[in-house]
Amino acid sequence: MNLFGAIRVSRPGWTILVCTQALLFLTEFAWADPLRVVAIGASNTSGWIVGTDQAYPQILEQMLRTAGYEVQITNSGRPFDTTAGMLARLHSAVPDRTDLVILQPGANDRRFFVSAEQRARNIAEITDHLRRRRIAVIVFDPVFPDVYYSFDRIHFTPEAHAKIAAELTPRVIEKLQAKKTAAKGGQPVAGPAKEIIARSRRM
Repeated sequence: MNLFGAIRVSRPGWTILVCTQALLFLTEFAWADPLRVVAIGASNTSGWIVGTDQAYPQILEQMLRTAGYEVQITNSGRPFDTTAGMLARLHSAVPDRTDLVILQPGANDRRFFVSAEQRARNIAEITDHLRRRRIAVIVFDPVFPDVYYSFDRIHFTPEAHAKIAAELTPRVIEKLQAKKTAAKGGQPVAGPAKEIIARSRRM
């Protein structure tokens, strides 16, 4: 008897149904490999004072994974680095098949008397190099408020790292969603990602 209008499905039919639903789920929420991200910067990227576990690249990875995105972020911050140093080590810091680079140039250029014009040229050369390799780039170079800095007035507090990660999250999701959209033939942004991006733009 067929209770509550349930539909009987044979065992082979049930197996096919389950496999089809699983395939659709995987197609929607995952693709071949995790999104590979490299965070390049100086001591603040590396987590000076707070440690790597509390630096924004690690927190950002956790936030993205919590939101359901399979992401692997490599922290390539190097204390005392300048934009010239970042440019010089770009090939070794960013392996092939990297999807996205987050560049936080930092303020060491100014401390080491590099002109603003040269700094801008180095950043442009970094981004051009990565785009020629078909690697997306986020240049994260805002003027950070004073409250972001610890007692030395140079390095970020744990709270600042968390805020930076939260600010970067929707920007990374946009890159991730663009990759997904391209793979699916130009379909629009899906629900949760669209909501996160929209909320960030209203802030």
